[in-house]
Amino acid sequence: MKEKSKLSLLLGVWNTKTIVGVAIGAALFGVLMVFGGIKVFTNTSLTSAMIVVVVVAALFGPLPAAVAAGIGNVIADLIGGWGFWFDWSIGNFVLGFFVGLLPIYGAKISDGIFTVKHAIIYVITVILGNALAFGVVTPLLTYLFYSSELTITWMQAFSAIVSNGIVLTVIGIPILILLSKRNARKTNLVKED
Repeated sequence: MKEKSKLSLLLGVWNTKTIVGVAIGAALFGVLMVFGGIKVFTNTSLTSAMIVVVVVAALFGPLPAAVAAGIGNVIADLIGGWGFWFDWSIGNFVLGFFVGLLPIYGAKISDGIFTVKHAIIYVITVILGNALAFGVVTPLLTYLFYSSELTITWMQAFSAIVSNGIVLTVIGIPILILLSKRNARKTNLVKED
């Protein structure tokens, strides 16, 4: 079997299945952002929407996960009636991309491959991506787009980093393990010692 290039792994395979998966993921992300969380700070929640990003990332890769998270945030803004906060939508896009980097470091969930090494790299990647998305990108875009005072944004960003980190690691890793095991059974792969 031919090894895929890093670029093709980053972009993912865009076919009907991917487009439908991203659309459903974005819609579900938006609904869960509004109704599926516990408030931890002003307009910031410990949200189950991050689980959707993990599943889309595992099934389709970095760019599809990023698109689902970014568009999902726009849908959440629309449903919630908060107005559009594109700084946070782009932040979620960045986070979704980092969550989706699984195939880049060898975790191939669709082939049933997700080891302890992959889990450790996943945790490091999502923590760094989370910090970049909401500690750098979102505050910078808040300042550029809205010229607003950043004190509240920094506090929201810190809350988002902590709450997203909890969901992405504590719930995300078991989901990746389960998806990987399910797909390993489908492909009849056997772990070698």
